[in-house]
Amino acid sequence: MALDQSALLELLEALKLADVDDRIRAATETLYQALIEAELTATIGAGPHERTDARTAQRNGHRSRTLTTTAGDLELRIPKLRVGSFFPSLLERRRRIDQALFAVVMEAYLHGVSTRKVDDLVKALGADTGISKSEVSRICADLDEEVAAFRDRSLAEQAFPYVFLDATYCKARVNRRVVSQAVVIATGVAADGHREVLGFAVGDSEDGAFWTAFLRSLKARGLAGTQLVISDAHAGLKAAISAVLIGAAWQRCRVHFMRNVLARVPKGNAEMVAAAIRTVFAQPDAEHVHSQLDVIAGMLGRQFPQVEAMLRDAEDDLLAFTGFPLSHWKKIWSTNPLERLNKEIKRRTDVVGVFPNPEALLRLAGAVLVETHDEWQVSDRRYLSEGSMALLTRPEDSTEEVAQPALMAS
Repeated sequence: MALDQSALLELLEALKLADVDDRIRAATETLYQALIEAELTATIGAGPHERTDARTAQRNGHRSRTLTTTAGDLELRIPKLRVGSFFPSLLERRRRIDQALFAVVMEAYLHGVSTRKVDDLVKALGADTGISKSEVSRICADLDEEVAAFRDRSLAEQAFPYVFLDATYCKARVNRRVVSQAVVIATGVAADGHREVLGFAVGDSEDGAFWTAFLRSLKARGLAGTQLVISDAHAGLKAAISAVLIGAAWQRCRVHFMRNVLARVPKGNAEMVAAAIRTVFAQPDAEHVHSQLDVIAGMLGRQFPQVEAMLRDAEDDLLAFTGFPLSHWKKIWSTNPLERLNKEIKRRTDVVGVFPNPEALLRLAGAVLVETHDEWQVSDRRYLSEGSMALLTRPEDSTEEVAQPALMAS
């Protein structure tokens, strides 16, 4: 269809009888179709029913194609050729939704909007047919390339003295069964004090082999300069840290440790025990921290021998933070920063419920982490000041006493 004078007048008459929304859809559909026909004419060197020496192919009817746009569903006709094939450059072969709606759907997906609500949103924007779950998944598969590029980026440009490790769990279908999948996350504090998301992975369990493979992937990408690793006391994770991040001290998360302790005492005594243990972390220097733990362990041991044993057994790992600058203590003695990140992932993934496969879970969790990483990079606020981070490499220039961290036994 060419937009000659006659065609324009016919279109005008049709638009007069339609309401505003239909006018926009009809005009857009006409324009798309005209552009498609014009491109084909340029491609084969001849218009409809035109005979020229330059013609390279002949038209052979059309096939229907629905394109969902913010102007509504456009019913287009894609020309066919007797020999060869043609596809309009305006369209993408496997995409039946225009770029504007594509952006809307992807943004809604990343913010944890359910598929049903995405469908309602697409319909409200004028797409009568809505959008299916499979279409949402296919659209968001385009995120895979971005997420993969982020996961594989080099970490060799600078050192990361502090590394935080943790995992959260979500549901996904594996071999037609709904199973729990671990989303493991590593974040780090760079030498300049900024935080970065170092890596993430999805696996069947939080076992040692999985963690070991994950940490080795970070090392292969250039992770170096790690002095302290902060995590919970998962046995497989501890073994992986010791085997891969050789030379780094290990800080047992004080929050996870407290939960473990309180699980061993009656509920009526929980607040008293917690308050006593918190005094250990309120001391002004490393010497007083260690002496206070000894005092509290002895005091609690009279009523709760198990708690005393836990405190004394965990002393070196629980107080590893004391070997680092005092101004860093509150930021490195727990995995609380990762806990907040885990909650954001759970907030987004809970809307989905059960992911169709682990790859879909990795896609959404990865997109959330890429978004968080970018926000950290543009923020004017550092996690730790650059001046205080310099104490880790030049303690002799500091007025703040910095003990050398003990190496974790392998």
